[in-house]
Parts: sequence; structure tokens; C-alpha cells
Amino acid sequence: MPHATITWPQGDEFLELSGYVSMRHLLLEGVFGSIDGLNLPCQVSSDVEIENATYNGWLHSHFISSVIVFSSKGSCSLECTYWSVFTAPIGEIIGCRTNCPGSWHDSRVAEGIYDKLEHKTPDGYRIVADAAFPTGHGRIAGKICVPLKAGEDLPQDLAQRKYVLRLSRAILSYRQTAEWGMRELQGSFGRLRIPLGIEDMEKRADLIESCFRLHNLRTRLVGINQIRNVYVPTWREGDSGRVWEGFEDILFSDQRKHDRVRTFHVQEEWY
Repeated sequence: MPHATITWPQGDEFLELSGYVSMRHLLLEGVFGSIDGLNLPCQVSSDVEIENATYNGWLHSHFISSVIVFSSKGSCSLECTYWSVFTAPIGEIIGCRTNCPGSWHDSRVAEGIYDKLEHKTPDGYRIVADAAFPTGHGRIAGKICVPLKAGEDLPQDLAQRKYVLRLSRAILSYRQTAEWGMRELQGSFGRLRIPLGIEDMEKRADLIESCFRLHNLRTRLVGINQIRNVYVPTWREGDSGRVWEGFEDILFSDQRKHDRVRTFHVQEEWY
């Protein structure tokens, strides 16, 4: 089915996709998607080698790992003025590698994605990831951008330091789209929350791939997605200036004081 395909962008599609991102995040030039890893629970094999391969020491359980790239393609078909002006990512899957052992690190699972970045992605275009993915690798240098981590050195020049911090914050903000995409997959397809079979590898691969393709089918034909559910009601409440200039305060003013995750990311006031 054409609407269920998972295809990497080609030609002018990179410019179109990156345009949707820069419309919301002015500093993210050339960004056309986000990438993240997905760990799905699986049964425990009686085979010692398979049991060891699927065991994730960080999560202390058995998993099947996948890496997924979500696009930033937007939609203007919704009945909302601000949606048609400020098009947001809706999270089509444009690339993935699935059905890998849970003991593998995300950066290793993503090897197939690196090939697409190297050979099928024009210079100047990139995807956003977290710190688990490499950024300085020779083949893909400049093709993956990640936010700053606590402890990283910052420029001594004040203006340049502020720019780097703003850029990191924009990357961190856009990377949330990958988290929503993962949540949408697991929330929509309850079968993925039940431990996957461990004996039949091909059947397991077909099940995972079917869910990914159904995700794209629903995204393209129905338009149901987490980002729409979060942003559209807010856009309808006030004018564009209030939404975009005071966006953070509108949604998270009360929650930020209790935000534990924020402490793990570099903040300008630290310096």
C-alpha cells in the first residue's frame, strides 16, 4: 500500500522537510527528522546465547531493539489557523532498523541509518538525536546533531556561548518529537507491550514491521498524532504572539519547578 511505505526522502523533499522544522526552530537549519531507539520486551529464550543477546544490562530485562527515524513532514488539512501557518512535525517513519538483539547499543543498531545518511542524504542536511548516537564519525560528520551534555566545554566568548546554548535548547526541544513518535507506536499497538516471541525471528520481524507501516498509514490518511493533540488546543486559545513568544510559560509554568529531567541538561544560568 503506497500510504504504508517507509521511504527515505529524495531530492527536494529534504528542503521541504527541513523547512517545517526551521519554521518552529529558527536555529535548526537543514534538520529534516529525529532518531531514537525503541526497546520492546521479549520472551526469555532457553538458548543461552540468545538469552544473553537479548538481555539489556541497563534496563535489567530482555528486549528486542529497533532504531526509528521520524520525519518532520507537516499537514495543513486541520481546521486550525495556526496549524496552517506554523506547520508542525507529524512523525512519519522514514527509516528504521528493527528486530535487533536488546543487548546492542542504539548506536550499533543504527548502522543501516548511517549508510542512508552517508549515501542518500545531501550535504547540509541532518537529523537530531540524543547523546547515544555519534556525531563526529568520519562517514556521517555533520549529519547528526545532539544537545549539549552537562560538563561539556563552552566557548569563552559570551555571545557565542549564548548561541551554543540556544542551539542546544532548540535541538532538545525538537528531539521530543521522536519521544512522541515512540509513545504513539506503543500506545496505538498494544501487541508491542506484550513480550514478543523469541523463537520465530521472521514472524517477530513481520509483526514489528506491520506496526510501523500501519503507523504511517494512519498518520497519512487519518492524521491522528500526539503532536496535534498537544499543540492544536493551545493554538486555539490565543493569538500567535502569545503562543509563540510565551510558549514555555503557557504550558509548563507550574511543572517546571518540579522538573527533574531539566537538571540533566546544560542551562545558561549555570554559567
